Amino acid sequence: MTTTTLAVLVPLLPFLGAVAGLLLGRTAPGFVRPLAVLPVLASLALAVSVAVDQGGGLAIDSHTELTPTGSVPIELGLHIDGFAALVAVLVGVVATCVQIYSTGYLRDDPRYPSYAALVSLFTSAMLLVVYSGDLMVLLVGWEIMGICSYFLVGHYWETPEARAASLKAFLVTKLGDVPFLIGLFALATDAGSFRITTVLGAVASGGLHHPTLVALLLLAGVAGKSALFPLHTWLPDAMAGPTPVSALIHAATMVAAGIYFVARLLPVFQASAAAMVVLAVMAGVTMVGSGLAALAQDDIKRVLAYSTIGQLGYMAGALAVGDRGAAVFHLLAHGAFKALLFLAAGVIIHASGTNSLAVMSRMKDLRLRVPDAFWTMTVALLALAAIPPFSGFFSKEAVLGAAEHVATGHTEHAPGAAGWIVLVTGLVTAVLTAAYATRLWLLAFRGHGAEAPDHGRQPVTMTAVLWVLAIPSLVFGLAFGPLPDWFDGRDLTPVLTTSVLGTGLALVGGIVTYGAWRHTTASAARVPLGAVAAHPDADAGHVEAEAIAAHEPAFGDVARASDPADPGRLLLGPLHRHAAVGFHLDTVYSVLFVRPVQAGATLVRFLDREVVDTYVRGAGALPRWLGTAVRRAQTGNVQTYVSALLAGTVVLVVAALLVATGA
Repeated sequence: MTTTTLAVLVPLLPFLGAVAGLLLGRTAPGFVRPLAVLPVLASLALAVSVAVDQGGGLAIDSHTELTPTGSVPIELGLHIDGFAALVAVLVGVVATCVQIYSTGYLRDDPRYPSYAALVSLFTSAMLLVVYSGDLMVLLVGWEIMGICSYFLVGHYWETPEARAASLKAFLVTKLGDVPFLIGLFALATDAGSFRITTVLGAVASGGLHHPTLVALLLLAGVAGKSALFPLHTWLPDAMAGPTPVSALIHAATMVAAGIYFVARLLPVFQASAAAMVVLAVMAGVTMVGSGLAALAQDDIKRVLAYSTIGQLGYMAGALAVGDRGAAVFHLLAHGAFKALLFLAAGVIIHASGTNSLAVMSRMKDLRLRVPDAFWTMTVALLALAAIPPFSGFFSKEAVLGAAEHVATGHTEHAPGAAGWIVLVTGLVTAVLTAAYATRLWLLAFRGHGAEAPDHGRQPVTMTAVLWVLAIPSLVFGLAFGPLPDWFDGRDLTPVLTTSVLGTGLALVGGIVTYGAWRHTTASAARVPLGAVAAHPDADAGHVEAEAIAAHEPAFGDVARASDPADPGRLLLGPLHRHAAVGFHLDTVYSVLFVRPVQAGATLVRFLDREVVDTYVRGAGALPRWLGTAVRRAQTGNVQTYVSALLAGTVVLVVAALLVATGA
């Protein structure tokens, strides 16, 4: 079987599994779990085989025209280079782990068949994006992921939070997809083709007539799909979906698609220095803003969501300085440890019965209840904080090193301003990342108070995949040596300056957070429990209901985000209140967009009901009134008719006399 045939089967198998799962979900429930796991597992095996065959060498290209369009052709094509081969393996690994994990996590969910089918379809769509050699075919996978995220985020549709989150995710991403589609058409018009290789050839020959406009239009779609500022607000709310869905979206699909798209078409963006600076600013604001917001969140999944936004900022920063090797390196490393973080969080939520870190901080010995989650999440958090020798250290230092090279003028792949923006904000984010990672670990595993509730042992399908993902989280960073052969050949070895700065700042962030935690813990021990509950700055908190268990907080409303034992409140000070709500960006959008649209809709409804409907009702009423008048005149009395005739005759005679007299 040829490599091209294997590559076609990689996205096709999960798609067929999704179709079969939907058809047999009710009639043959015993086949649901095998149909959820086996096609994705087989797709992973084929993706590995394709990666081995590709071997980091020349790209595998194959294409056939779908149908004549009369203008720019649309082709069903494959373009598999080193980037695509490795990203497809990442998607397969994470999707397989998520499907296996979900068999235990959602074992009692009545909607598991449709859930599993949508996850497979989601996986198939992302693999189509990764392997596609034609931009219009890529767009198909891009949009399928959008609709899959809508259904999966809204899986618990009985809750208003899930319904609102799914709708928000769909609308915000579609807001970016409109200019994205226009940008694709403009790009194909200039290049004369949707084929990626042809587009890149046109860029190399200077064939783009409006590079800045095209790049900015495409960046709008990337910002929506990959949750970059200013279209990132949907991602934290998407935590209302099942935790395995969060792992899939954050680690290997959806948000990774935008970064991968820019990496695949990076020369298009490099053709415009202004676009590269805009991307750098987007990355910098995304990194710092999400780091501050993560430090103020009480919901463990929202902390991880803002963490994902920050790491996507690092990837976008690497692209802004023209190093797609560093961007994809961090994409791969992040995919492993972020999937591990979410799946471990699901185990913790299952064991503790709550999403609230403040409630967990009141539980003693929670780490003893979930030893697998404790050890593997510790590994993942160290990787997230970029502590050597964990994978996140090497991939994040590749980003900072690339930014340092551009900032100091050692390379001309991007404007120097972009390098300084990414370098400075990346170092600031290193402090914040270590701080919120340390805070999460302390509040979740070093709690004091009552015994943690016993919700029983977690299924082995939930704990086994944690150890599978812990391996790349620990050692994948060591692949910085051979990876350049799969990418652009640029060295990914950590740079001494940024390695020392980044690691030193991360250690400072962790140590300061630990000190703040010790201080606030000591203060909390002196505060009566009732005083804590009645704290004047109490936040609403976020305790989500999961379908797999009756996740009622074991301690009621006692410990919330306002708990004085939270080091994030001490570190952020007056900024905490604003960071906890994402710096009011949703409110800004509500004022600028939602309310004007609602006001316009209200006006249109008024005009439709009170003006247009009035004319319609009048058009029907006037003939009815005339008919009534005529019907009343038809009495059937001959004397009445003769009298009316004589009266009319008299009127005509009088009118004639008046006319004659006037003449």
